[in-house]
Amino acid sequence: MPESRRLPVPDGLEGARIDAALAKMLGFSRTFAAEVVAEGGVRVDGASVGKSDRVAAGSWVDVEWTPKQDPQVVPVEVPELQIVFQDDDIVVIDKPAGVAAHPSLGWEGPTVLGALLAAGVPVATSGSAERQGIVHRLDVGTSGLMVVAKSERAYTLLKRAFKDRTVDKIYHAVVQGHPDPFAGTIDAPIGRHPGHPWKFAVRPDGKDSVTHYETLEAFPRASLLEVHLETGRTHQIRVHMAAHRHPCVGDPLYGSDPTLAERLGLTRQWLHAHELGFEHPATGERVTFTSPYPADLQHAVDLLRDGLL
Repeated sequence: MPESRRLPVPDGLEGARIDAALAKMLGFSRTFAAEVVAEGGVRVDGASVGKSDRVAAGSWVDVEWTPKQDPQVVPVEVPELQIVFQDDDIVVIDKPAGVAAHPSLGWEGPTVLGALLAAGVPVATSGSAERQGIVHRLDVGTSGLMVVAKSERAYTLLKRAFKDRTVDKIYHAVVQGHPDPFAGTIDAPIGRHPGHPWKFAVRPDGKDSVTHYETLEAFPRASLLEVHLETGRTHQIRVHMAAHRHPCVGDPLYGSDPTLAERLGLTRQWLHAHELGFEHPATGERVTFTSPYPADLQHAVDLLRDGLL
């Protein structure tokens, strides 16, 4: 059944976009808030609005929407997903591309949680129902290492470790062109793209985001980088490299050349979570895991090394 609310815009949201204001006022996700606006379910002081319109403090907002059922974790076998390590507290997995970390509205494909459920691997019950045990994520199109908490202690300590930036997250990426300098740091805040809510961009009002990179190999049209993440923003590597005019190869969302990706046989961005290191939440011992390149990424690198492109 549809629900409705009528409420004033607080002073703290003066000048906010209507979708951002709804997210704050009603607890919606930005994506769902934008959908409600697009469907004509929002009026401000009696007038229709677009999702990028901004609100004034004291204005009255009328909202009508149909609640969506929370996404459910569905057990689905994912043979390509490899369990690298597990004990009573954690499970480290090597995630293939095409698999999401957890269920979300609009995603109908396989998930890490669904694969673990199908494999009989229990996870911590902390977190929302569709994100239990998840302490960090990888993009659907990014392959590589993730750690999932199996115990409540592990969930708490790993979440704190990611927040305190004591987790080593090392990625390998093939980007277009040759970064100048060959090694450096990109320190640029990231927030949602002002015109496309499903994208992110460097913007002055974004969250602090720091990426360290080093060129491992240079090819005629591309470079293989090792990337260390100091922060963990959504799409961080993809956004930072694109902002420096070196998007990840195979990433058209952030401006890569589709012709190059096609010639390399890529159907997703060349980005791989290669190494993950952290203090084990039970023993305190520093543990490190590495993941080799999956076949599609290795094939692309082989072509570049052979000078065929």
